[in-house]
Amino acid sequence: MEASGVINLKRLVGKGGNGKVGAITVDTHRFLTPSIAQAIASAHGTPCYVYDEATLNAQADAMLAFPNAFGVTARFAMKACPNASVLRLFLAKGLHFDASSGYEVRRAMKAGVPAERISLSSQELPEDFAELLKLGIQVNACSLLQLERIGRALPGHEVGIRFNPGRGSGGTGKTNVGGPDSSFGIWFEWADQVKSIAAQNKLKIIRIHTHIGSGSDPVVWQEVSAASLALVKAFPEVHTLNLGGGYKVARVAAEKGTDPQIVGAPVRAAFEKFAKDDGRKLKLEIEPGTFLVANAGAVLCRVQDVVSTDTRKFIKLDSGMTEILRPSLYGSQHPVHLYPAKPTDKSVDYVVVGHCCESGDLISCAPGEPETLATRQLPEAHAGDLCVIGGAGAYCAGMSTKNYNSFPEAPEVLLQTNGSARLIRRRQSLDQILQNEILD
Repeated sequence: MEASGVINLKRLVGKGGNGKVGAITVDTHRFLTPSIAQAIASAHGTPCYVYDEATLNAQADAMLAFPNAFGVTARFAMKACPNASVLRLFLAKGLHFDASSGYEVRRAMKAGVPAERISLSSQELPEDFAELLKLGIQVNACSLLQLERIGRALPGHEVGIRFNPGRGSGGTGKTNVGGPDSSFGIWFEWADQVKSIAAQNKLKIIRIHTHIGSGSDPVVWQEVSAASLALVKAFPEVHTLNLGGGYKVARVAAEKGTDPQIVGAPVRAAFEKFAKDDGRKLKLEIEPGTFLVANAGAVLCRVQDVVSTDTRKFIKLDSGMTEILRPSLYGSQHPVHLYPAKPTDKSVDYVVVGHCCESGDLISCAPGEPETLATRQLPEAHAGDLCVIGGAGAYCAGMSTKNYNSFPEAPEVLLQTNGSARLIRRRQSLDQILQNEILD
């Protein structure tokens, strides 16, 4: 380590990153080659999150170029990866931010994000919401009660309305946030009640917001976009339509990712038609989270044991649901890359599991089936080998089962475009885990 928390990796680029482990071809992660992985593991230990600045920049550019008729604001759904260094990187790129709690709002502001660049859509309206709105935070009322509370506290204020458009889409029911089984947003048929509450409190409704889920079907997304425009017609002062996020990325080869240019083109046409019919040139807002960060991040860990039964061979990692909960929660698929210390020509079908004393701590689950064991064909493994779990930039560091089994929070490292690796979050200490316990 050549400076505090910084490793110079320029001399390592191109060494050991050719995808070969002995005679076995390994689909190495695009940015975390064996040599770079070894350097980071030596400096910061494992497990460790690693993010790639070049990929973050490229994904931001793709979203900033989202097809639009009259202007677009791309808001990073910061719950996906709330590290301050990531927020600052996206701020410099020109992104705005979507916060899901008052705590996220304050966290973003502490990272240097101006209040006017933050929008709050929350299941729980924070106690200090009035103070936040006076600072310039934008808000989307997500229930009739929230709208009433905003009206009583700040009569005459500008406000957005999050509607449940009646349909949703997600990889599983746990990632679907639209339709009759979802509590998110105001049911679209209650538009008249929204108007009544707004009128009583002289609120000015200037934005309509809908969001149908993560991993959205592009066809469903476009249909909901049309339904959202119909809602806009009912509110003559609305100048912005926020269509949320849900732009799926392909973490493994079997998955199909979203092309913003393809899904955005019909939406642009719909906005143009709306302007022709209604006279309003609506501004578009989108809230990508996964798309921006998922494949820009990985969990770097080690094999800490290899065990077998009469039917299964298991790789036990020094990571697991404490760093990457998505497989256990959703049955999500993440690529697993093994970097053996000793080159080998042999490959083995392994079940990949985590380090928690929990049968559900499973990395190689079947697609969409978190309790079903599946195998990954990997080079023959030994304790101490490095392992990279890809697609871990989104909803991993921010959504892990922190401190389960009293494991500390893992550090986070940013691979910078200048060829260095910078520590952007230290590993948690045991004293930090215990610091809020009261023994007296």
